[in-house]
Amino acid sequence: MPALLERHGRMPLPPYISATPEAEGEYQTVYARVPGSAAAPTAGLHFTERVLDGVRRAGGTVQKITLHVGTGTFSPVRAEELAEHRMHAERYLVPEETARALAEAGRVFAVGTTAARTLESWAASGEREGETELFVYPGYRWRAVDALITNFHLPRSTLLAMVMAFAGTELVREAYETAVRERYRFYSFGDAMLLLNGGRGRT
Repeated sequence: MPALLERHGRMPLPPYISATPEAEGEYQTVYARVPGSAAAPTAGLHFTERVLDGVRRAGGTVQKITLHVGTGTFSPVRAEELAEHRMHAERYLVPEETARALAEAGRVFAVGTTAARTLESWAASGEREGETELFVYPGYRWRAVDALITNFHLPRSTLLAMVMAFAGTELVREAYETAVRERYRFYSFGDAMLLLNGGRGRT
């Protein structure tokens, strides 16, 4: 399927990005390897090889996982109650080497909601590979992720629900009020935030 898309298709860019060859080349993370996702993980767009090298020099490790993002991630929440919303299945993979490193890690930083969803799907199911329909919203008990780097997301999105589940609804609302007031950038190439208030064992 990826080869067919490469021959006959175009990268599915967000509507606010002009579809040029340059934009298609830039709408990708420096660590992407496996074709199949419908979109780039936007938090990862902030990272360069220099930044990743800095993480390693500081004593951290950089581990790779895969989540083939589908349309379900971007489908707005239309249900009256969050618990009634159903996510579409997305394929994920946590390599064995990554699983070992994460098990030994003192603190796990997820770069993006897609990475967080992958790690939590693995932690909840015990399966390193498969399909996930996990929907994370306030009240969720975190099992794998201690810190989250994420962009600013749209209202009524599953991504915003996850962020609120991690950092708390009121804190996130305050952060978004500041973002709107200070004219932060949203969407794929927008501003990002580091959340440290959530973590494993919290609800």
